[in-house]
Amino acid sequence: MIADFVAGFARLIASYPEEIRVESHEGDEVTEIVLYANQADVGKLIGKEGKMIGAIKTVISGCKAKDGKSYRINVEPLS
Repeated sequence: MIADFVAGFARLIASYPEEIRVESHEGDEVTEIVLYANQADVGKLIGKEGKMIGAIKTVISGCKAKDGKSYRINVEPLS
């Protein structure tokens, strides 16, 4: 559910939305979400001074109150 939100949000921002891929690795306390994007889109997704990815993290932090898990998001270029 969270991974789908991140993917949908990233596709709205990206110049190459068809290349967005998201992987979710669930742990006991932390779920890591890895967002893969075209190299040209990585900067857009992070934003100036990390503001774009910070906004995504802020929205997702609300989910912590609901299910008690923490979420970590990483943006990586496609290889």
